[in-house]
Amino acid sequence: MAKDIENVVKKTGEMSLNAKAKAFVPRPSATPTTLEAAAAPKPMSISIGGLSDFQPSPAAKEPAPIAPSAPVAPATKPVAAPAAEFDAALVADGPLPDNAVAEEEMLLDEHFKEHMNVIFIGHVDAGKSTLGGNILYLTDMVDKRTMEKYEREAKEAGRESWYLSWALDTNQEERAKGKTVECGRAFFETSKRRYTILDAPGHKNYVPNMVSGAAQADVAVLVISARKGEFETGFERGGQTCEHAVLVKTAGVRTLVVAINKMDDPTVGWDKSRYDEIITKLTPFLKKTGYNPKTNVIFIPLSGFTGAGVKDRVGNACPWYQGASLLETLDGLQAVERKINKPLRIPISESYCEMGTIVSGKIESGHIRVNQKVMIMPERRVCEISNIYGMNEAEEQSAISGDNVRIKLRGIKDDVVQNGFVIVDCKYPSHSICEFDALLAIYETKKIITTGFKSVLHVHTATEEIILSKLLHKVNSKNQRSRMPPQFIKQGEMCIVRIQASKPICVECFSEFPQLGRFTLRDEGKTIAVGKILKLVNTNTVNTAN
Repeated sequence: MAKDIENVVKKTGEMSLNAKAKAFVPRPSATPTTLEAAAAPKPMSISIGGLSDFQPSPAAKEPAPIAPSAPVAPATKPVAAPAAEFDAALVADGPLPDNAVAEEEMLLDEHFKEHMNVIFIGHVDAGKSTLGGNILYLTDMVDKRTMEKYEREAKEAGRESWYLSWALDTNQEERAKGKTVECGRAFFETSKRRYTILDAPGHKNYVPNMVSGAAQADVAVLVISARKGEFETGFERGGQTCEHAVLVKTAGVRTLVVAINKMDDPTVGWDKSRYDEIITKLTPFLKKTGYNPKTNVIFIPLSGFTGAGVKDRVGNACPWYQGASLLETLDGLQAVERKINKPLRIPISESYCEMGTIVSGKIESGHIRVNQKVMIMPERRVCEISNIYGMNEAEEQSAISGDNVRIKLRGIKDDVVQNGFVIVDCKYPSHSICEFDALLAIYETKKIITTGFKSVLHVHTATEEIILSKLLHKVNSKNQRSRMPPQFIKQGEMCIVRIQASKPICVECFSEFPQLGRFTLRDEGKTIAVGKILKLVNTNTVNTAN
Protein backbone atom coordinates (compact mmCIF):
# COMPACT_ATOMS: atom_id res chain seq x y z
CA MET A 1 0.00 0.00 0.00
CA ALA A 2 2.85 2.38 0.87
CA LYS A 3 4.22 2.07 -2.67
CA ASP A 4 0.78 2.71 -4.20
CA ILE A 5 0.24 5.82 -2.11
CA GLU A 6 3.77 7.04 -2.93
CA ASN A 7 2.93 6.87 -6.65
CA VAL A 8 -0.27 8.81 -6.12
CA VAL A 9 1.34 11.47 -4.00
CA LYS A 10 4.18 11.84 -6.47
CA LYS A 11 1.64 12.69 -9.17
CA THR A 12 -0.88 14.59 -7.11
CA GLY A 13 0.78 15.90 -3.95
CA GLU A 14 1.39 19.36 -5.44
CA MET A 15 -1.37 19.29 -8.00
CA SER A 16 -3.63 22.31 -8.45
CA LEU A 17 -6.24 23.23 -10.98
CA ASN A 18 -5.10 25.37 -13.87
CA ALA A 19 -6.40 28.91 -13.58
CA LYS A 20 -6.01 29.41 -17.35
CA ALA A 21 -8.26 26.53 -18.26
CA LYS A 22 -11.75 27.28 -19.47
CA ALA A 23 -14.09 27.71 -16.53
CA PHE A 24 -17.59 26.42 -16.07
CA VAL A 25 -20.22 29.17 -16.31
CA PRO A 26 -23.74 28.25 -15.09
CA ARG A 27 -26.58 29.35 -17.31
CA PRO A 28 -28.31 32.44 -15.93
CA SER A 29 -31.73 30.85 -16.35
CA ALA A 30 -30.81 27.52 -14.81
CA THR A 31 -33.16 26.25 -12.11
CA PRO A 32 -32.21 24.11 -9.10
CA THR A 33 -33.42 21.03 -10.92
CA THR A 34 -31.36 21.66 -14.03
CA LEU A 35 -28.29 19.47 -14.44
CA GLU A 36 -26.06 22.33 -15.49
CA ALA A 37 -22.33 22.02 -15.98
CA ALA A 38 -20.31 22.11 -12.79
CA ALA A 39 -18.91 25.45 -11.68
CA ALA A 40 -15.19 25.61 -12.10
CA PRO A 41 -13.64 24.78 -8.74
CA LYS A 42 -11.01 27.10 -7.40
CA PRO A 43 -7.43 26.09 -8.06
CA MET A 44 -6.12 24.11 -5.13
CA SER A 45 -3.34 21.82 -4.01
CA ILE A 46 -4.05 18.63 -2.14
CA SER A 47 -2.43 16.18 0.21
CA ILE A 48 -3.62 12.77 -0.82
CA GLY A 49 -3.98 11.29 2.64
CA GLY A 50 -6.01 14.01 4.24
CA LEU A 51 -7.48 16.27 1.57
CA SER A 52 -7.46 18.79 4.37
CA ASP A 53 -7.39 22.57 4.20
CA PHE A 54 -6.95 23.01 0.46
CA GLN A 55 -5.75 26.49 -0.32
CA PRO A 56 -6.69 28.38 -3.53
CA SER A 57 -3.76 29.04 -5.78
CA PRO A 58 -3.61 30.66 -9.23
CA ALA A 59 -0.78 28.35 -10.19
CA ALA A 60 0.90 25.23 -8.92
CA LYS A 61 2.77 25.77 -5.70
CA GLU A 62 3.96 23.93 -2.66
CA PRO A 63 1.12 22.92 -0.31
CA ALA A 64 0.75 25.22 2.67
CA PRO A 65 2.36 23.63 5.72
CA ILE A 66 0.10 22.32 8.43
CA ALA A 67 0.14 24.39 11.57
CA PRO A 68 2.57 22.83 14.01
CA SER A 69 1.12 21.00 16.95
CA ALA A 70 4.17 20.72 19.15
CA PRO A 71 3.38 20.46 22.84
CA VAL A 72 2.47 23.82 24.32
CA ALA A 73 0.81 24.99 27.48
CA PRO A 74 -2.89 24.16 27.14
CA ALA A 75 -5.55 26.81 27.37
CA THR A 76 -7.55 27.07 30.55
CA LYS A 77 -10.70 27.45 28.49
CA PRO A 78 -11.79 26.08 25.11
CA VAL A 79 -10.58 28.31 22.27
CA ALA A 80 -13.51 29.75 20.36
CA ALA A 81 -13.45 30.84 16.74
CA PRO A 82 -13.98 34.61 16.19
CA ALA A 83 -17.67 35.40 16.39
CA ALA A 84 -17.70 38.09 13.72
CA GLU A 85 -20.31 36.60 11.41
CA PHE A 86 -21.66 33.34 10.09
CA ASP A 87 -20.39 31.76 6.89
CA ALA A 88 -22.56 33.24 4.16
CA ALA A 89 -23.22 29.86 2.61
CA LEU A 90 -24.38 28.37 5.90
CA VAL A 91 -26.50 31.31 7.04
CA ALA A 92 -28.54 32.92 4.35
CA ASP A 93 -30.53 35.38 6.44
CA GLY A 94 -29.32 37.54 9.27
CA PRO A 95 -26.04 38.29 11.09
CA LEU A 96 -25.08 37.14 14.56
CA PRO A 97 -27.32 38.32 17.40
CA ASP A 98 -26.08 41.35 19.34
CA ASN A 99 -25.57 39.26 22.46
CA ALA A 100 -23.54 36.54 20.69
CA VAL A 101 -20.21 37.56 22.22
CA ALA A 102 -21.66 37.75 25.73
CA GLU A 103 -23.33 34.37 25.26
CA GLU A 104 -20.08 32.86 24.07
CA GLU A 105 -18.24 34.10 27.16
CA MET A 106 -20.96 32.69 29.38
CA LEU A 107 -20.71 29.28 27.68
CA LEU A 108 -16.93 29.29 28.03
CA ASP A 109 -17.31 30.01 31.74
CA GLU A 110 -19.75 27.09 32.09
CA HIS A 111 -17.37 24.77 30.19
CA PHE A 112 -14.11 26.16 31.56
CA LYS A 113 -12.12 22.96 30.95
CA GLU A 114 -11.42 22.14 27.31
CA HIS A 115 -12.77 18.91 25.86
CA MET A 116 -10.86 16.76 23.37
CA ASN A 117 -11.94 13.64 21.45
CA VAL A 118 -9.19 11.02 21.13
CA ILE A 119 -9.56 7.97 18.89
CA PHE A 120 -7.45 4.85 19.41
CA ILE A 121 -6.67 3.21 16.06
CA GLY A 122 -4.41 0.44 14.79
CA HIS A 123 -4.29 -3.17 13.69
CA VAL A 124 -6.29 -5.84 15.49
CA ASP A 125 -4.65 -7.07 18.75
CA ALA A 126 -2.34 -4.05 18.96
CA GLY A 127 -3.68 -3.41 22.47
CA LYS A 128 -6.03 -0.45 21.89
CA SER A 129 -8.79 -1.52 24.29
CA THR A 130 -6.28 -2.62 26.93
CA LEU A 131 -4.54 0.75 26.75
CA GLY A 132 -7.86 2.60 26.92
CA GLY A 133 -9.05 0.50 29.86
CA ASN A 134 -5.83 1.16 31.77
CA ILE A 135 -6.19 4.90 31.17
CA LEU A 136 -9.67 4.76 32.71
CA TYR A 137 -8.25 2.92 35.72
CA LEU A 138 -5.23 5.20 36.17
CA THR A 139 -7.43 8.33 36.00
CA ASP A 140 -9.92 6.87 38.53
CA MET A 141 -12.76 6.59 36.02
CA VAL A 142 -12.98 2.88 36.92
CA ASP A 143 -12.48 2.04 40.57
CA LYS A 144 -10.21 -0.71 41.86
CA ARG A 145 -13.11 -2.88 43.01
CA THR A 146 -14.69 -2.91 39.54
CA MET A 147 -11.34 -3.71 37.91
CA GLU A 148 -10.80 -6.60 40.31
CA LYS A 149 -14.22 -7.90 39.34
CA TYR A 150 -13.25 -7.75 35.64
CA GLU A 151 -10.01 -9.56 36.46
CA ARG A 152 -11.86 -12.41 38.23
CA GLU A 153 -14.39 -12.77 35.42
CA ALA A 154 -11.66 -12.73 32.77
CA LYS A 155 -9.70 -15.39 34.66
CA GLU A 156 -12.78 -17.61 34.91
CA ALA A 157 -13.31 -17.22 31.15
CA GLY A 158 -9.67 -18.15 30.46
CA ARG A 159 -8.90 -14.60 29.26
CA GLU A 160 -6.88 -13.32 32.18
CA SER A 161 -4.84 -10.79 30.20
CA TRP A 162 -7.98 -9.24 28.68
CA TYR A 163 -9.48 -7.82 31.85
CA LEU A 164 -8.31 -4.23 31.24
CA SER A 165 -10.01 -4.15 27.84
CA TRP A 166 -13.33 -5.10 29.46
CA ALA A 167 -13.64 -1.57 30.78
CA LEU A 168 -14.29 -0.53 27.15
CA ASP A 169 -15.51 -3.78 25.54
CA THR A 170 -18.75 -4.05 27.48
CA ASN A 171 -20.87 -6.50 25.46
CA GLN A 172 -20.50 -10.26 25.66
CA GLU A 173 -19.64 -10.74 21.98
CA GLU A 174 -16.62 -8.45 22.21
CA ARG A 175 -15.46 -10.02 25.47
CA ALA A 176 -15.83 -13.57 24.14
CA LYS A 177 -13.92 -12.89 20.91
CA GLY A 178 -11.46 -10.38 22.35
CA LYS A 179 -12.20 -8.07 19.41
CA THR A 180 -13.81 -4.64 19.44
CA VAL A 181 -16.79 -4.50 17.07
CA GLU A 182 -18.45 -1.15 17.70
CA CYS A 183 -16.55 2.09 18.24
CA GLY A 184 -16.55 2.20 22.05
CA ARG A 185 -16.83 5.44 23.96
CA ALA A 186 -15.65 6.40 27.45
CA PHE A 187 -14.59 9.52 29.33
CA PHE A 188 -11.69 10.51 31.51
CA GLU A 189 -10.34 13.73 32.92
CA THR A 190 -6.96 15.16 33.82
CA SER A 191 -6.14 18.34 35.71
CA LYS A 192 -6.02 20.25 32.42
CA ARG A 193 -8.58 18.70 30.05
CA ARG A 194 -11.63 16.51 29.64
CA TYR A 195 -11.32 13.64 27.15
CA THR A 196 -13.58 11.28 25.25
CA ILE A 197 -11.96 7.97 24.28
CA LEU A 198 -13.17 6.54 20.98
CA ASP A 199 -12.00 2.92 20.84
CA ALA A 200 -12.03 1.96 17.16
CA PRO A 201 -12.26 -1.68 16.05
CA GLY A 202 -9.06 -2.98 14.47
CA HIS A 203 -10.47 -5.82 12.35
CA LYS A 204 -10.89 -5.06 8.65
CA ASN A 205 -14.51 -6.27 8.72
CA TYR A 206 -15.44 -3.40 11.02
CA VAL A 207 -13.70 -0.51 9.23
CA PRO A 208 -17.05 1.29 8.60
CA ASN A 209 -17.48 1.54 12.39
CA MET A 210 -13.97 2.90 12.66
CA VAL A 211 -14.70 5.55 10.00
CA SER A 212 -17.71 6.74 12.00
CA GLY A 213 -15.50 7.13 15.07
CA ALA A 214 -12.76 8.93 13.13
CA ALA A 215 -15.31 11.56 12.05
CA GLN A 216 -15.69 12.56 15.72
CA ALA A 217 -11.98 12.71 16.62
CA ASP A 218 -9.71 15.69 17.26
CA VAL A 219 -6.57 13.63 17.88
CA ALA A 220 -5.64 10.07 16.91
CA VAL A 221 -3.49 7.64 18.89
CA LEU A 222 -2.08 5.03 16.50
CA VAL A 223 -1.33 1.98 18.66
CA ILE A 224 1.50 -0.17 17.31
CA SER A 225 2.46 -3.57 18.72
CA ALA A 226 6.22 -3.81 19.15
CA ARG A 227 6.02 -7.59 19.56
CA LYS A 228 8.02 -9.50 16.96
CA GLY A 229 5.84 -10.24 13.93
CA GLU A 230 2.79 -8.25 15.07
CA PHE A 231 4.02 -4.89 13.80
CA GLU A 232 4.98 -6.43 10.45
CA THR A 233 1.54 -8.06 10.08
CA GLY A 234 -0.28 -4.79 10.70
CA PHE A 235 2.00 -2.70 8.50
CA GLU A 236 2.16 -4.93 5.43
CA ARG A 237 -0.49 -5.01 2.70
CA GLY A 238 -3.78 -6.09 4.16
CA GLY A 239 -2.95 -4.78 7.66
CA GLN A 240 -5.03 -2.05 9.20
CA THR A 241 -2.18 0.13 10.44
CA CYS A 242 -1.82 1.84 7.06
CA GLU A 243 -5.52 2.10 6.24
CA HIS A 244 -6.40 3.54 9.65
CA ALA A 245 -3.70 6.21 9.30
CA VAL A 246 -5.09 7.22 5.90
CA LEU A 247 -8.68 7.28 7.14
CA VAL A 248 -8.05 9.52 10.16
CA LYS A 249 -6.09 11.93 7.97
CA THR A 250 -9.00 11.97 5.53
CA ALA A 251 -11.34 12.68 8.46
CA GLY A 252 -9.37 15.84 9.23
CA VAL A 253 -7.30 14.65 12.20
CA ARG A 254 -4.11 16.68 12.10
CA THR A 255 -2.19 15.34 15.08
CA LEU A 256 -1.12 11.70 15.32
CA VAL A 257 0.37 10.23 18.50
CA VAL A 258 2.07 6.90 17.73
CA ALA A 259 2.01 4.73 20.85
CA ILE A 260 4.49 1.90 20.39
CA ASN A 261 2.87 -0.61 22.72
CA LYS A 262 3.97 -3.91 24.28
CA MET A 263 7.51 -2.69 24.79
CA ASP A 264 7.61 -4.86 27.92
CA ASP A 265 7.04 -8.04 25.91
CA PRO A 266 9.79 -10.68 26.34
CA THR A 267 10.52 -10.52 22.59
CA VAL A 268 11.20 -6.78 22.91
CA GLY A 269 12.36 -6.01 26.45
CA TRP A 270 12.31 -2.22 25.97
CA ASP A 271 14.92 -2.62 23.24
CA LYS A 272 15.76 0.73 21.63
CA SER A 273 16.74 -0.90 18.34
CA ARG A 274 13.24 -2.33 17.96
CA TYR A 275 11.73 1.08 18.75
CA ASP A 276 13.98 2.76 16.18
CA GLU A 277 13.21 0.06 13.60
CA ILE A 278 9.47 0.71 13.86
CA ILE A 279 9.94 4.47 13.61
CA THR A 280 12.21 4.07 10.57
CA LYS A 281 9.64 1.97 8.72
CA LEU A 282 6.59 3.97 9.76
CA THR A 283 7.82 7.55 9.27
CA PRO A 284 8.09 7.51 5.43
CA PHE A 285 4.58 6.11 5.12
CA LEU A 286 3.08 8.71 7.45
CA LYS A 287 4.85 11.43 5.51
CA LYS A 288 3.36 10.18 2.24
CA THR A 289 -0.05 10.04 3.89
CA GLY A 290 0.11 13.77 4.56
CA TYR A 291 1.51 14.05 8.09
CA ASN A 292 4.58 16.12 8.88
CA PRO A 293 6.72 13.87 11.11
CA LYS A 294 8.44 16.90 12.68
CA THR A 295 5.31 18.79 13.73
CA ASN A 296 2.29 16.47 13.56
CA VAL A 297 3.59 13.07 14.68
CA ILE A 298 4.75 12.15 18.20
CA PHE A 299 6.26 8.74 19.04
CA ILE A 300 5.99 7.28 22.55
CA PRO A 301 7.17 3.87 23.87
CA LEU A 302 4.84 2.38 26.48
CA SER A 303 3.15 -0.68 27.90
CA GLY A 304 -0.63 -0.52 27.91
CA PHE A 305 -0.86 -3.59 30.16
CA THR A 306 1.50 -2.51 32.94
CA GLY A 307 0.80 1.22 32.55
CA ALA A 308 4.45 2.19 32.04
CA GLY A 309 4.58 5.39 30.00
CA VAL A 310 0.80 5.89 30.12
CA LYS A 311 0.20 8.27 33.03
CA ASP A 312 3.67 8.41 34.53
CA ARG A 313 6.93 8.41 32.60
CA VAL A 314 8.64 5.13 31.85
CA GLY A 315 11.54 5.76 34.21
CA ASN A 316 14.27 3.18 34.83
CA ALA A 317 12.60 0.51 32.70
CA CYS A 318 13.51 2.53 29.62
CA PRO A 319 16.52 4.76 30.41
CA TRP A 320 17.05 5.77 26.77
CA TYR A 321 13.65 7.54 26.58
CA GLN A 322 13.32 10.72 28.63
CA GLY A 323 10.21 12.12 26.92
CA ALA A 324 6.69 12.73 28.23
CA SER A 325 4.12 10.04 28.99
CA LEU A 326 1.01 9.55 26.87
CA LEU A 327 -1.30 11.62 29.10
CA GLU A 328 1.33 14.35 29.46
CA THR A 329 1.61 14.47 25.67
CA LEU A 330 -2.16 14.77 25.23
CA ASP A 331 -2.33 17.54 27.83
CA GLY A 332 0.45 19.40 26.03
CA LEU A 333 -1.20 19.48 22.60
CA GLN A 334 -2.46 22.76 21.20
CA ALA A 335 -6.02 23.73 22.01
CA VAL A 336 -8.54 23.00 19.26
CA GLU A 337 -10.42 25.96 17.86
CA ARG A 338 -14.16 25.67 18.54
CA LYS A 339 -16.93 27.28 16.49
CA ILE A 340 -19.25 28.00 19.39
CA ASN A 341 -21.36 30.64 17.68
CA LYS A 342 -21.53 29.07 14.25
CA PRO A 343 -24.67 27.28 12.98
CA LEU A 344 -25.45 24.12 14.95
CA ARG A 345 -24.25 20.87 13.37
CA ILE A 346 -24.31 17.52 15.22
CA PRO A 347 -23.86 14.44 12.99
CA ILE A 348 -25.65 11.57 14.73
CA SER A 349 -23.37 8.59 15.38
CA GLU A 350 -25.85 6.50 17.38
CA SER A 351 -29.61 6.48 18.03
CA TYR A 352 -31.82 4.24 20.14
CA CYS A 353 -34.89 4.23 22.37
CA GLU A 354 -34.48 4.35 26.14
CA MET A 355 -37.53 5.94 27.80
CA GLY A 356 -37.56 8.24 24.78
CA THR A 357 -35.42 8.95 21.74
CA ILE A 358 -31.70 9.11 22.54
CA VAL A 359 -29.02 10.22 20.07
CA SER A 360 -25.29 10.73 20.49
CA GLY A 361 -22.62 12.53 18.53
CA LYS A 362 -19.99 15.23 18.51
CA ILE A 363 -21.06 18.86 18.28
CA GLU A 364 -19.07 20.02 15.25
CA SER A 365 -20.19 23.64 15.57
CA GLY A 366 -22.60 25.74 17.58
CA HIS A 367 -23.99 25.01 21.03
CA ILE A 368 -27.12 23.52 22.57
CA ARG A 369 -29.22 24.03 25.67
CA VAL A 370 -31.98 22.09 27.39
CA ASN A 371 -35.45 22.90 25.96
CA GLN A 372 -33.93 24.23 22.73
CA LYS A 373 -35.83 23.48 19.53
CA VAL A 374 -33.77 21.80 16.82
CA MET A 375 -34.32 20.20 13.43
CA ILE A 376 -33.31 16.72 12.26
CA MET A 377 -31.95 16.79 8.71
CA PRO A 378 -32.56 15.58 6.04
CA GLU A 379 -36.08 14.75 7.30
CA ARG A 380 -36.62 18.33 8.53
CA ARG A 381 -38.37 17.07 11.65
CA VAL A 382 -38.61 19.69 14.39
CA CYS A 383 -38.13 18.46 17.96
CA GLU A 384 -36.90 19.65 21.35
CA ILE A 385 -33.91 18.82 23.51
CA SER A 386 -35.19 17.54 26.85
CA ASN A 387 -31.92 16.31 28.40
CA ILE A 388 -28.19 16.57 27.72
CA TYR A 389 -25.84 13.91 29.13
CA GLY A 390 -22.12 14.57 29.32
CA MET A 391 -19.30 12.72 31.05
CA ASN A 392 -20.33 9.68 33.09
CA GLU A 393 -23.98 10.24 32.20
CA ALA A 394 -24.10 13.47 34.21
CA GLU A 395 -26.92 15.79 33.14
CA GLU A 396 -25.83 19.13 31.74
CA GLN A 397 -27.75 22.30 30.99
CA SER A 398 -25.68 23.11 27.92
CA ALA A 399 -22.95 21.77 25.63
CA ILE A 400 -20.63 23.48 23.17
CA SER A 401 -18.72 22.71 20.00
CA GLY A 402 -16.27 19.85 20.54
CA ASP A 403 -18.31 18.08 23.21
CA ASN A 404 -19.29 14.45 22.62
CA VAL A 405 -22.75 14.12 24.17
CA ARG A 406 -25.90 12.06 24.41
CA ILE A 407 -29.13 13.96 23.84
CA LYS A 408 -32.69 12.98 24.72
CA LEU A 409 -35.16 14.37 22.21
CA ARG A 410 -38.80 15.24 22.79
CA GLY A 411 -41.41 15.22 20.03
CA ILE A 412 -39.87 12.67 17.67
CA LYS A 413 -39.96 8.88 17.47
CA ASP A 414 -36.77 6.84 17.53
CA ASP A 415 -37.58 5.05 14.26
CA VAL A 416 -37.40 8.38 12.41
CA VAL A 417 -33.81 9.12 13.45
CA GLN A 418 -30.92 7.28 11.79
CA ASN A 419 -27.14 7.32 12.03
CA GLY A 420 -25.80 9.95 9.66
CA PHE A 421 -28.66 12.38 10.18
CA VAL A 422 -27.62 15.84 11.38
CA ILE A 423 -29.10 17.93 14.19
CA VAL A 424 -29.24 21.59 13.15
CA ASP A 425 -30.69 24.90 14.27
CA CYS A 426 -34.22 25.49 12.97
CA LYS A 427 -33.20 28.88 11.55
CA TYR A 428 -30.11 27.62 9.76
CA PRO A 429 -30.71 24.11 8.37
CA SER A 430 -28.01 22.23 6.51
CA HIS A 431 -28.19 21.24 2.85
CA SER A 432 -30.00 18.02 1.95
CA ILE A 433 -28.86 16.83 -1.46
CA CYS A 434 -28.65 13.80 -3.70
CA GLU A 435 -25.99 15.10 -6.12
CA PHE A 436 -22.74 16.97 -5.73
CA ASP A 437 -19.52 17.63 -7.62
CA ALA A 438 -16.29 16.56 -5.93
CA LEU A 439 -12.55 16.36 -6.43
CA LEU A 440 -11.73 12.67 -6.19
CA ALA A 441 -8.28 11.11 -5.72
CA ILE A 442 -7.95 7.40 -6.52
CA TYR A 443 -5.11 5.73 -4.67
CA GLU A 444 -5.79 2.00 -4.42
CA THR A 445 -7.94 -0.02 -6.80
CA LYS A 446 -7.30 -2.49 -9.59
CA LYS A 447 -10.48 -1.45 -11.39
CA ILE A 448 -10.90 1.02 -14.21
CA ILE A 449 -13.47 3.53 -12.96
CA THR A 450 -15.99 4.79 -15.48
CA THR A 451 -19.34 6.55 -15.48
CA GLY A 452 -21.82 4.38 -13.62
CA PHE A 453 -19.27 3.06 -11.10
CA LYS A 454 -20.97 2.16 -7.82
CA SER A 455 -19.39 2.46 -4.41
CA VAL A 456 -20.12 3.19 -0.74
CA LEU A 457 -19.72 6.76 0.47
CA HIS A 458 -18.61 7.57 4.03
CA VAL A 459 -19.10 11.23 4.95
CA HIS A 460 -19.02 12.31 8.64
CA THR A 461 -21.15 9.60 10.33
CA ALA A 462 -23.28 8.84 7.27
CA THR A 463 -22.89 5.81 5.01
CA GLU A 464 -24.65 5.76 1.67
CA GLU A 465 -24.52 3.92 -1.65
CA ILE A 466 -23.55 6.20 -4.51
CA ILE A 467 -22.91 6.14 -8.24
CA LEU A 468 -20.48 8.23 -10.28
CA SER A 469 -22.97 9.75 -12.68
CA LYS A 470 -20.41 11.87 -14.57
CA LEU A 471 -16.66 12.18 -14.99
CA LEU A 472 -16.32 15.92 -15.59
CA HIS A 473 -12.63 16.82 -15.74
CA LYS A 474 -9.41 14.96 -15.28
CA VAL A 475 -6.50 16.67 -13.51
CA ASN A 476 -3.14 15.68 -14.98
CA SER A 477 0.43 15.71 -13.70
CA LYS A 478 1.00 19.21 -15.17
CA ASN A 479 -1.67 20.72 -12.96
CA GLN A 480 -4.14 21.10 -15.80
CA ARG A 481 -7.73 19.92 -16.10
CA SER A 482 -8.98 18.42 -19.28
CA ARG A 483 -11.49 20.31 -21.39
CA MET A 484 -13.25 17.10 -22.38
CA PRO A 485 -14.65 14.57 -19.91
CA PRO A 486 -12.38 11.53 -19.52
CA GLN A 487 -13.60 8.09 -20.51
CA PHE A 488 -12.22 6.53 -17.34
CA ILE A 489 -9.92 7.08 -14.35
CA LYS A 490 -7.60 4.65 -12.58
CA GLN A 491 -5.31 4.29 -9.61
CA GLY A 492 -3.05 7.30 -9.03
CA GLU A 493 -5.26 9.78 -10.89
CA MET A 494 -7.47 12.69 -9.87
CA CYS A 495 -10.74 13.76 -11.39
CA ILE A 496 -13.63 16.12 -10.82
CA VAL A 497 -16.70 13.91 -10.75
CA ARG A 498 -20.44 14.19 -10.17
CA ILE A 499 -21.68 11.84 -7.48
CA GLN A 500 -25.31 10.78 -7.11
CA ALA A 501 -26.52 9.31 -3.81
CA SER A 502 -29.36 6.83 -3.50
CA LYS A 503 -31.19 9.17 -1.10
CA PRO A 504 -30.72 12.67 0.35
CA ILE A 505 -27.72 13.18 2.64
CA CYS A 506 -26.57 16.16 4.70
CA VAL A 507 -23.30 17.57 3.37
CA GLU A 508 -21.65 20.94 2.79
CA CYS A 509 -18.96 22.26 0.48
CA PHE A 510 -15.51 21.62 1.89
CA SER A 511 -14.55 25.29 1.62
CA GLU A 512 -17.50 26.27 3.81
CA PHE A 513 -17.65 23.43 6.35
CA PRO A 514 -14.76 20.94 6.15
CA GLN A 515 -16.23 18.50 8.69
CA LEU A 516 -19.22 17.85 6.44
CA GLY A 517 -17.35 18.26 3.15
CA ARG A 518 -14.72 15.48 3.15
CA PHE A 519 -15.45 11.85 2.38
CA THR A 520 -14.04 8.44 1.50
CA LEU A 521 -15.18 5.83 -1.01
CA ARG A 522 -14.95 2.13 -0.19
CA ASP A 523 -15.45 -0.85 -2.46
CA GLU A 524 -15.20 -4.56 -1.68
CA GLY A 525 -14.02 -3.86 1.86
CA LYS A 526 -11.20 -1.49 0.86
CA THR A 527 -10.79 2.26 0.83
CA ILE A 528 -10.30 3.14 -2.82
CA ALA A 529 -10.55 6.94 -2.90
CA VAL A 530 -10.78 10.11 -0.84
CA GLY A 531 -12.37 13.37 -1.87
CA LYS A 532 -13.78 16.78 -1.03
CA ILE A 533 -17.05 18.33 -2.06
CA LEU A 534 -16.76 21.30 -4.43
CA LYS A 535 -20.36 22.09 -5.34
CA LEU A 536 -23.85 20.99 -4.31
CA VAL A 537 -26.24 20.14 -7.13
CA ASN A 538 -30.04 19.95 -6.94
CA THR A 539 -30.44 20.91 -3.29
CA ASN A 540 -33.25 18.74 -2.01
CA THR A 541 -36.31 20.52 -0.63
CA VAL A 542 -38.24 18.50 1.90
CA ASN A 543 -41.37 19.88 3.53
CA THR A 544 -41.08 20.48 7.24
CA ALA A 545 -42.86 17.81 9.25
CA ASN A 546 -44.33 18.50 12.66
